[in-house]
Formats: sequence, structure tokens, C-alpha cells
Amino acid sequence: MAPLGLVAAGLLLLLVLLASVISGVFTAFGGSSGSTGSRPSTSALADIPPAYLAQYTAAARNCPGLDWSVLAAIGKVETDHGRSALPGVHSGANQAGAQGPMQFLPTTFAEVTARHRLPEGGARPPSPYNVHDAVHAAAAYLCDHGARGNRNLRAALYAYNHASWYVADVLAQAARYRTTGTSSAPTGRYPAPAALAAVTYARSQLGLPYQWGGNGPAHGDTGFDCSGLTRAAYATAGVHLPRTAQAQYDASPQLPAGTDPLPGDLVFYGTPGRVHHVALSLGGGYVIHAPHPGARIRTATLREAGTDLLGWTRPTTRTVR
Repeated sequence: MAPLGLVAAGLLLLLVLLASVISGVFTAFGGSSGSTGSRPSTSALADIPPAYLAQYTAAARNCPGLDWSVLAAIGKVETDHGRSALPGVHSGANQAGAQGPMQFLPTTFAEVTARHRLPEGGARPPSPYNVHDAVHAAAAYLCDHGARGNRNLRAALYAYNHASWYVADVLAQAARYRTTGTSSAPTGRYPAPAALAAVTYARSQLGLPYQWGGNGPAHGDTGFDCSGLTRAAYATAGVHLPRTAQAQYDASPQLPAGTDPLPGDLVFYGTPGRVHHVALSLGGGYVIHAPHPGARIRTATLREAGTDLLGWTRPTTRTVR
């Protein structure tokens, strides 16, 4: 078990990283920069690790006309944003010789990095296994082959992988990842920064055991129960939730029927007077939760998490105490 000081430092670092991610995301997606880049869909926010999303958005800004969602789609199709355990993702190479989260051939990566000095923040010398270097190199490669100014994106993708099916898959995935719009779009359709912080924290706890009454390793417990996880997740963002699922349900107004839960919304199971379970929405019909004794924190669909879905609330509408 890590000392409490190290845990606190780790949580502080997580919040600093998340603040950087959120700043980059909303700048790239029609923020103060005036960019016309697309906004992420709820499925994108649920699926793409925040550290990867930050790299996709930052790298796309270096190639005018290239939308971040194209880089994200390549990362998804190639290695599931680095989550794949196949050879060549984190070390070595696959059967074709490709390496890293964006699956570069060593000769291609060397050529790209020779032509383009990658921004600071990656490895020195640049490495195809480093997510910063890999994503920025991918943006530079696409830009050189037709993505700049959106002259011929299909040609750029075909140059990246010489297969028509690959081009189609990447474009389809990119479309799923983006919600078109600029800063004039209704902000209520997008998760608040505190909600993204809660989701990021909860995902970092995946695999920990369910523990009745558990408040997590930071409090000396091996794991969490359902409401302990949601409470801890929002505490990292400065939003204070009550301790039990019932009290969390009672603390915030329920969202209207038919509202799609956004990442960070609390999802409840049971009846209004007997709430027995709470989960954290990941968007796109998925949640992360601490299910029951003997299980571990995991993701699930809304229905897999419970058959008696009651509704959901949005803690970021106000700070609850």
C-alpha cells in the first residue's frame, strides 16, 4: 500500500493532468482559439483515455484541416488506443514489422521524424512506442500525404495503410467519435470538467475488489463499494457527495425521462425509496461500477449493471453536501 502522502500527490498529479486535458479539449473543439474542429461524442469520451485524447487534439492542431477524430480513429483501429496486448504495441513488432500505438514501420517513423521535429513532451530520441511521439508523427505523416487543408484525406489514409477497407473503417470510426458543432453548440450536451475528472478517477480504479463500506486505498481499504467509488470519484473534482446510494439519489434532481446519460452522471438502481446500487456513467450506454461482494470494479452496459434501472442524476448541476 502506498503511503498517504504519495497517494495524495498522485491524486494531485491526476487533477493537474486532467485540467490540461480538458483545456486542450475545449480549445481544440471550438474553444477560445476559434477552432472549427469537431466536438467529441459521448462514446468518444467514454472510450478514449484522457491522455490519448489530449495527444490527438494537440497533434491535429499542427495540421490545419485535420480533425482530431481521424487520429483517434486510427488509434482505435490500430491498437484500441494502446490497450491491445498484441505484439508490437508496447514492445517488439507485429508480423508486418509495425510498432507502437499508431503502428509505424520503423523506416517510416524514422523518415517522418527526420522531416518533422516533433514537439517537446515525448521521448528523446523520438520513439514509436511513446504515445506523444506516435500521434504527432501520425499527424505529420497524414499532413504530408493529403490531410492538410483536407485536400485528400482518403489518399492520406490509404498512404498510411494501403487498404480500402482500412480507409473506410477509419472514416466510419471517426464519424462515431465526433459530434459536429462549434463553441455555439449547447454546453449542456457535453460533460462538465468535474464529470470528466470523476470518470478519469473511476477508470483508474478498474480491477480493485468490491469491499462493503470501502472507501478505497487512500483511506486504507482494499477497494470500494458502489457509493464509495462514486463519492471518491467526485471528491477528486471537489464535488462532495453523500456516502450512500440512497442519499446520493436524494441529493440531486433526477434528470428527465428520455435524457441520455452523459459521462459522469450517476446511474441508480432500485426504487425511489429503496435505492440499492449506483454506478458512474461512461456515456454511450455504459457504466463503471463496483458490482457486489466477490466482484471487481468493472465496466458494464446499463442493463448489465442491474435489471431495475431507476434513473440518473447529474452532480455537476450543483455541489451537493
